Amino acid sequence: MEAANVSEELPSSKLGTKKYWDSVYGRELTYFSKHGDIGEVWFGEDCLERVVDWVLSSSQLEPHSSIVDVGCGNGAFLLYLAADGYTNLTGIDYSEKAIELARAVAEEKKYNVKYEHVDLTSEENDIGIRGKPFDLCHDKGTYDAISLCPDDVQKKRSAYMKAIHHITKENGLFVITSCNWTHHELIQHFSKYFIKEHIIPSPTFMFGGKVGSSVSTVVFRKI
Repeated sequence: MEAANVSEELPSSKLGTKKYWDSVYGRELTYFSKHGDIGEVWFGEDCLERVVDWVLSSSQLEPHSSIVDVGCGNGAFLLYLAADGYTNLTGIDYSEKAIELARAVAEEKKYNVKYEHVDLTSEENDIGIRGKPFDLCHDKGTYDAISLCPDDVQKKRSAYMKAIHHITKENGLFVITSCNWTHHELIQHFSKYFIKEHIIPSPTFMFGGKVGSSVSTVVFRKI
């Protein structure tokens, strides 16, 4: 199956640059070392908790299932799962500062979570997790950030989708939350590698006579 051609791109932004995220997580690392605050939860805790609740209720996932958080940032998603007894957890991020922060937080909270510096948009990303497919890959905002990259955005999005497919086990799951793409757009973008399994509902609002939501969360199965 071939993915539909995605010709429409988002306007580029500093949020699509590694420099921006290194700066953000550098500040949050300093703040954590001084005050013990892990920093911002991307898209808010309600959004994070909806995905965590789905993981906990899924009949296809167990506490020993291998789970990777792609673009883990401060590691908040994995901390929630660790607190609920999940033991095979990995976080990856292309920002070294994010990994440094996530490791510091996990150590302070005494959670056994593995973190690796990996850039899935790079052709030289075969370090660390390559060859170790996961039962579940999780993305909350990472594909959004890649979609805002000012340089070679189509190439990087394509490399990212291919990499996610590679690190997901056969018949494994991929759950993605986006604030920039709708459910239908995400399903279209990833159709070459995944089929839709489920949509995790999020609060809706009405504007101009149309109903929408601030985020879209789709659960995919690898094909």
